[in-house]
Amino acid sequence: MYQLFSFTMLLGLTTNNLGIIWVAMEAATLTTVLLVSVYRTSASLEAAWKYFILCGVGIAQALFGTILMYMAADKVLGPEHATLLWTNLNQIKEQLDPTIITLAFVFLLIGYGTKVGLVPLHSWLPDAHAEGPTPVSAVLSGLLLNVAMYAVLRCKVLTDGALDNAMAGQLMMGFGLLSVTVAAFFLSRQKDVKRMFSYSSIEHMGLITFAFGMGGPVANFAGLLHMTVHSLVKSAIFFTVGHATQKAGTQMMSEIRGLIKVSPTIGWGLMLGVMAILGMPPFGVFASEFLILTTAMREQPWAAPFLFLALGVAFASILIRVLPMVFGDTNLKVLAHPPALIPVFVHLALGLVLGLYIPPYLNGWYVQAASLLGG
Repeated sequence: MYQLFSFTMLLGLTTNNLGIIWVAMEAATLTTVLLVSVYRTSASLEAAWKYFILCGVGIAQALFGTILMYMAADKVLGPEHATLLWTNLNQIKEQLDPTIITLAFVFLLIGYGTKVGLVPLHSWLPDAHAEGPTPVSAVLSGLLLNVAMYAVLRCKVLTDGALDNAMAGQLMMGFGLLSVTVAAFFLSRQKDVKRMFSYSSIEHMGLITFAFGMGGPVANFAGLLHMTVHSLVKSAIFFTVGHATQKAGTQMMSEIRGLIKVSPTIGWGLMLGVMAILGMPPFGVFASEFLILTTAMREQPWAAPFLFLALGVAFASILIRVLPMVFGDTNLKVLAHPPALIPVFVHLALGLVLGLYIPPYLNGWYVQAASLLGG
């Protein structure tokens, strides 16, 4: 199942056809449902069913949006062309029917936004992360959410060209800001460590959605950078959390203490990961959040206070819970054989490097992609 999921994600990222993107997202849903339910407990089965039903309905909305996109393109291209090929659609986007494209984007944003975890379409995500195996949680946060966002961005480019207005961006800013704010305040109520970091994923995907909604070269660049560093850091966090919960025998944060004494690699891995995901310099999340916030202050000043408030609440909520987990007193025995956490520190190192230096080829790709996204 994991290999099939990886193949569908690769297909979704590399294909140029909107229909195949939809098929890849549907296949990813079906495979990850089985991975979430692998423990066969009542809680994991409930989480899997919730995931299946909500994301199934969401993907159905995306299918309807894709059909509407096909209808609009078929009037221009005719049946002899590959109507759902994105490059063909991009060439004639100014000729597409604005009414049909407006309706199509609404359905596509709701459909793929369910997979992104945007509020209020997010309720499957905390359960799936908390009840599934830790590697599945890492893959969901680090890969699946980004692929769904990639599908939304493909559709936004077409919508912007067809409408010649900011409707798509305004919708994305609204959903993004709502997601950041709601997720930040839900973070303060969590007792399960995996649920807490799942709400952190919702918060960061909301921030990414808001950045792409603003558009423009700087905000798009920041959104792409944030997608990259969030994937790296959040994957590292979930793997350290998996080791910590396995050692403590529970996912309740109140019962996990003194990780730095039990296993320094787990303790430092979690602490560094939390510092990175909270946007502490010089990690890459700081660089991308700084660009998003400064752009919002200049272009969308009404939203900046909400962003600052939400990020401040999220910072305090996570840090106040993680510090006792890492540095508190514990009765747990020291691990005889520390777990192999080399991939965790490799991910964190890459997140650190991207905060200090972006290689020219990667920077060029970001700039080119940001220009293509427009806004």
